[in-house]
Amino acid sequence: MNILRKLALSASVIALGCTSAMAADLTVGFSQIGSESGWRAAETSVTKQEAEKRGITLKFADAQQKQENQIKALRGFIAQGVDAILVAPVVATGWEDVLTEAKEANIPVFLLDRTVDSDKSLYLTAVTSDLVHEGNVAGTWLADETKGKDCAIVELQGTTGSSPAIDRKKGFEQAIAEHKNLKIIRSQTGDFTRAKGKEVMESFLKAENGGKNICALYAHNDDMAVGAIEAIKEAGLKPGKDILVVSIDAVPDIFKAMAAGEANATVELTPNMAGPAFDALDAYLKDKKEPPKWIQTESKLYTPTSEDPMKVYELKKGLGY
Repeated sequence: MNILRKLALSASVIALGCTSAMAADLTVGFSQIGSESGWRAAETSVTKQEAEKRGITLKFADAQQKQENQIKALRGFIAQGVDAILVAPVVATGWEDVLTEAKEANIPVFLLDRTVDSDKSLYLTAVTSDLVHEGNVAGTWLADETKGKDCAIVELQGTTGSSPAIDRKKGFEQAIAEHKNLKIIRSQTGDFTRAKGKEVMESFLKAENGGKNICALYAHNDDMAVGAIEAIKEAGLKPGKDILVVSIDAVPDIFKAMAAGEANATVELTPNMAGPAFDALDAYLKDKKEPPKWIQTESKLYTPTSEDPMKVYELKKGLGY
């Protein structure tokens, strides 16, 4: 009996060793959009941490916000024979060919934080928040905050053609549609960057009587909101008071603005999309069980009264934002 137990134990140890070796031997390609925002930088940092934690070799490619760079990177990963590919797609269209190439090479593809307008059979799963819901949460907050008072809104959209820009706009518009007091008077892309957010907000302020006609700003991400806050202050107005500011992502700097009374609300987008993706990859490689086509993350609303902004800032600042 003792001999049998020893043999069983030895077999278990060997199996565990093989599993660890398999995890350590995995190579995953990661095509990141770029570093256009603090949130994007945090996603990159957390993805690298999650890979290291699991003993996965991560091949990283920064696309500098260009789809052609992402397609080139994906083809490079396919040629190298990686075990899986993670991609945060810069836009929603134009992926059919390269995703088909990955499928033909039997390389599973995971979409992170954005989706694509392609046949769902071409990727294993998408790990994202509900982008429409994020916009809806922001719009519902503004409707509740204004309490029926007329409110002219300016909107800073994300990168034209990207799924967050499309869906965050859609969700926000759905939320305010039944509130006749709320109206979007100007809307333009700020390309998800602080610099562009500030630049476009400056043009909004000039076009709307120095900002006096504007009641609220809705930005598709916090970085554009932070840039817009600077423009509002430079125009002699008080962001957060003269112009309400609601945005999405929950990056550290928006909590500093919140603590200063310069931002009113943000909807969190977690930067840890890779963790659930790696978990799904592990399960898939073990038993070929396909995950659901969509793995949803939480969308939490933060306001200055819901949690201490500086405490949240301290918790988030070490994540690579």
